[in-house]
Amino acid sequence: MIADRVRLARAKAGLSLRDLASEMNDKVTAQAIGKYERGEDIPSSGVLMALSKALGVSLSYLLDTQGIELSGVEFRTKANTTSKDRAHVETAVLEWIERYLQVEMILDLDSAEWHCPVPCPVKLTDIDEAEKLAKDARDKWQLGSDPIPNMTELLEEKGLKVLTAELPDRVSGFTCMVGRGEGKQGLPVIVVNNAFSLERRRLTLAHELAHRLIDTNSLNDKDEEKAATLFAGAFLMPREHLLREVGKHRNALGYKEIIDLKRIYRVSGMALLMRLKQIDVISESTLVYAFQSIARGWRTQEPEELEKTGERGQRERARRFERLCYRALAEKLISLPKAAELLRLPASEVEVGLKGPQNADAHSN
Repeated sequence: MIADRVRLARAKAGLSLRDLASEMNDKVTAQAIGKYERGEDIPSSGVLMALSKALGVSLSYLLDTQGIELSGVEFRTKANTTSKDRAHVETAVLEWIERYLQVEMILDLDSAEWHCPVPCPVKLTDIDEAEKLAKDARDKWQLGSDPIPNMTELLEEKGLKVLTAELPDRVSGFTCMVGRGEGKQGLPVIVVNNAFSLERRRLTLAHELAHRLIDTNSLNDKDEEKAATLFAGAFLMPREHLLREVGKHRNALGYKEIIDLKRIYRVSGMALLMRLKQIDVISESTLVYAFQSIARGWRTQEPEELEKTGERGQRERARRFERLCYRALAEKLISLPKAAELLRLPASEVEVGLKGPQNADAHSN
């Protein structure tokens, strides 16, 4: 597995074999690195440390002591992803999940406790069945018909591993399975791009949840994407609640009303309008007129974003891994340096997170 990790990290860094050898101050030759990547030779501990530094990855990532690998990675993108993009994302996920599993092991937690709301995977014979699937999932999780205040927290609570991270611009999000070797249950993971708006991230999370529930063999790829989009809208904007808010039939909509509604459901203005069309509150002509008038430009620019400029990615972040690290630190199951290593933060910042700013300052003085 060292071979795969070195090859993936080099692709992430965008380095040729010769470039990597140069970054390592020619500690080994490009030919030697090629042998490592092909599994024909194993690097020494000193070379591993040099590789780790040159590639910008942890030593534990290269060693792969937990036998972790990703499978079923399906990117949701604005355009085709490059091999470098894929390597960047997969490396980030592998590093993160290894740290996540470390702290869960320390706390003796069950990593595979994924509470699937329906008998998975669900076979769909028609795209429109995604509406019922969304309702079934909400009913099983006892969410009622109210808007979901925090999608990330909900999915983490139900046992999904959620990573909110800075990803290449072309990648909005994806879902995959993390394999942990023979005899161990795979872990479902959803990754979303923090660079996108909160409205889009919530829709991406709901969309990726759909992909975790729908049998990939029941629909063709295009129809599965449409079903996942329908599921996301129905999951975040339940029909019953939306009808109570806007009425069963509308001939026109005002700007302020739409903005208030998007704040209630925490979705994009465009997604809200599309959902109103889905449940026949507005007609096709009303939808078209909206995009020609009050909603002009909304396909490319979100109106009155929920996160202020400069704060994108701060709301509804994945917090469970961080909480577990501080829990292990408070219980003295790990040291401060180990917590800093897991969290990828300076030890001084982690100490403030443990003791609070006043106590940490008093201790340093």
